[in-house]
Amino acid sequence: MTAPAPVVAAPARCHTGAKLVPTCGILWGVAPGAHTEQDSYRSLREFERKTGRYQVIHHAYHRGQRQLFPTPREAAISRENGHRRILLLNWRPEGVSWARIAQGDPGVDAFLDRLAVHIRQSYREPFFLAIHHEAENEVRARTGSGYTARDYAAMFRHVVQRLRARGATNVVTVLVHMAYVPHTTQSWFSQMYPGDDVVDWVGFDTYAYSDPGYGHGGFAELLNRRSASRPGWPGFYNWVRARHPNKPLMIAEWGVWFSRRNPGHQAAFYRDMGRQIGNFPRIKAMVHFETPRNYKGQNSSVDNTQAGLREYQRLGRLPIFQVSVS
Repeated sequence: MTAPAPVVAAPARCHTGAKLVPTCGILWGVAPGAHTEQDSYRSLREFERKTGRYQVIHHAYHRGQRQLFPTPREAAISRENGHRRILLLNWRPEGVSWARIAQGDPGVDAFLDRLAVHIRQSYREPFFLAIHHEAENEVRARTGSGYTARDYAAMFRHVVQRLRARGATNVVTVLVHMAYVPHTTQSWFSQMYPGDDVVDWVGFDTYAYSDPGYGHGGFAELLNRRSASRPGWPGFYNWVRARHPNKPLMIAEWGVWFSRRNPGHQAAFYRDMGRQIGNFPRIKAMVHFETPRNYKGQNSSVDNTQAGLREYQRLGRLPIFQVSVS
């Protein structure tokens, strides 16, 4: 693989430590070419070229019980000469309820056993694993549905314990929420937590909107989005800080949806983020979700305008985002 240029070199003083938590600063990454058919490395290289630096985290997605991961392509991306990267791999099981997985579904267990062998034999570097991210969107609160919040927690726990028991001890687990207020304020929301012993990081996915209304605002609004209909909700960043004080926090997906009616908002948001990022010390990783068009037609590309691209490039050069992979 040919290294993209130019890049911003990471100072030696900030580096990854135990469980990939940086000794200082914030890990900077991307899910490149999301919702496109473009090759993952081509998408990553193009994103790095236009933003002027390499990405420490490469985010990719997997579904079902067939493909083992990290794939050879993902492994090569993480091991690129001069640009060591951390993989953030999302996995969603398919065709089996959370309750059945937690109880030891034979098909899923067989896949997890193969996966553990694959990881143990072919990929010993630590990497992030998110297990069924944004699961609260699929919770069915009725007892016996197989998809209650407690079923999710038990499923997550079973997956982690089975992988660890079979030697996949380099997996760093991330519990990734949607941070959508109508879900976070449900009585069952806290029941989704699988336990401190199987959750290494807490993550959440959150997007800013360029048009006035829901989700419109600055960086602080993105992290602590509230709702007038749920006045008691403190915002997700504040909730994690109080509920899980010892867990590093990852913004596992983020972006600013572009609007032709308000094209300057992306640049303004990136500027505001640069000014405010130091006010949120629990954040230890941020992973941009780069798509020209998602299933709703929304566009989070950082180069929709030249001003937006320049501000995103400036973000990537800030000292707080210069962390090397140990």
